[in-house]
Amino acid sequence: MTGPAPGLYVVATPIGNLEDLSPRALRILGAALVVAAEDTRTTGKLLKMAGSGARMVSLTEHNVLARAPGLVEASRIGVVALVSDAGTPLVADPGARLVEAAHDAGVNVVAVPGPSALAAAISVSGFEASSLHFLGFLPRPAGERLKLLRAAASTATVLVFFESPARLGATLQELATELRDPEVVVCRELTKVHEEAIRGRASELAPRFRETRGEVTVVVRIEAGKETGDAEARLYIGEMKRAGARRPSAAVEAARRFGLPRQATYDMWDEV
Repeated sequence: MTGPAPGLYVVATPIGNLEDLSPRALRILGAALVVAAEDTRTTGKLLKMAGSGARMVSLTEHNVLARAPGLVEASRIGVVALVSDAGTPLVADPGARLVEAAHDAGVNVVAVPGPSALAAAISVSGFEASSLHFLGFLPRPAGERLKLLRAAASTATVLVFFESPARLGATLQELATELRDPEVVVCRELTKVHEEAIRGRASELAPRFRETRGEVTVVVRIEAGKETGDAEARLYIGEMKRAGARRPSAAVEAARRFGLPRQATYDMWDEV
């Protein structure tokens, strides 16, 4: 069998369980002249598994522009593998600039697909992702974060993002307040020993994950027709208010009729 042709190979690596490293990924890593990775310590273990003698190059947000030309030239004569710390490269890591440089130079770019926290979380969520918006890591400033969430929720049926365990509980509470308490799935430690995928309303899960550990991916389902439901619910509550109905009973009935969280319809009383 001949070896792989020269080029830049974008290689997915395990997100926790080393058994997820594919035979093809092992073959490419074993044949590589150079392996570019954000964390060469993690990658070193994979190269040892592959029996690879490749030279490792650290590729970070700070040095990618300087190192891309050399890596592109190396990929003209042999195999250069781009890997991330875990999962599929270009998903929340600096590899995109190297891949773009390779395309611009006319170098062969080859995907070696495999593990991905994004794909894994969607697969266990049970949400039909007909219109998906991946947000990466959410901005830390509250104003930017909420603006991004609202904008994404207006155009997609499913949102996916990575979150720090230290901020997870607070973020879930923000989802409950800002996005009408959507149904979410919190995926923690995917493929690892303590893996879990917990599904429920954001307000229900926020207390549970106020203190937690590990790597977290959150999947959010945006209910179809939410905007229409909100408008109809406001009209209904306005009519009930003018007719002399009591706030609690009007909110309960509006929530039932239009499929909205009870707290959301309760708050609408002051808006009509």
